[in-house]
Amino acid sequence: MAAPTLVLDIGGTKIAAGLVDAKGQLLHQNRQPTPHSTDPEQVWAAAERTVVDALAAAGGEVSGVGISSAGPIHLPDGTISPLNIVGWRGFPIRDRVAAAVPGVPVRLAGDGLCMALGEHWCGAGQGATFMLGMVVSTGVGGGLVLDGAPYDGRTGNAGHVGHVVVDQHGPPCNCGGRGCVEAIASGPHLVSWAREQGWVADVDAGAKELADAAASGDGIALRAFRRGADALAAMIASVVAVCDLDLVVVGGGVANAGAVLFDPLHAALRSYTGLDFISGLRVVPAALGGEAGLIGAAALLRPTP
Repeated sequence: MAAPTLVLDIGGTKIAAGLVDAKGQLLHQNRQPTPHSTDPEQVWAAAERTVVDALAAAGGEVSGVGISSAGPIHLPDGTISPLNIVGWRGFPIRDRVAAAVPGVPVRLAGDGLCMALGEHWCGAGQGATFMLGMVVSTGVGGGLVLDGAPYDGRTGNAGHVGHVVVDQHGPPCNCGGRGCVEAIASGPHLVSWAREQGWVADVDAGAKELADAAASGDGIALRAFRRGADALAAMIASVVAVCDLDLVVVGGGVANAGAVLFDPLHAALRSYTGLDFISGLRVVPAALGGEAGLIGAAALLRPTP
């Protein structure tokens, strides 16, 4: 039996590692909270523990390592600078992992691309040739599969769709721009807009509570999701027009709202997709949940068409 792929998924709240077999099955996983530290070595220590645990679970033998990371990343240097991990700026993650797991290939990609690859291999994107996988959660991210293969771009950040501008006069975004879809449709921004409109909820209420309120018929919550869905639809239509896609797979915490998000999203898309080659687009929920990034990291080691 072939040795599994060791996979690492780095995010602002957790760092997970695991083992994935040749069929895309997640055989083992463990996770550590991401340290809120400005010391890069403290953050690396947490990542290294997950890697060592996964390597031990594999009996010390793996075929390669795939790394999924929040971005931005810089693929040519193998470095990452996740906006939500303040201790890592230009951190040499590929070299560090290669030193911890010597003698095997190590591949790095952004978490949006790994999500897309996971869904394309084993989830809702199976069979698609031109696909966008996107995550709508505390941010909005994405990755592209073009002609059946992952598309990284020049630096590894292609498909970072959260910063497509959908409203030139819209709210400021954490990236320094204005009117990005992330500044309108991400979970925290949905909630903050709803509160500004008079939505009353506990101080720690988030996107899940807003979705529950919308499902119960709360007018402000429904308007918040319609507003977010319209922004997502404008972004999706723009990306599809540029890349000529046949499928968009949407995952993440906000997407877990189900019909509360997808019904207005599909309705809004009809007003943005007038061109014949866009009108047949399918937009579907993701299938793999939180495992997509780990499975997609393993897909980085698979042969491309």
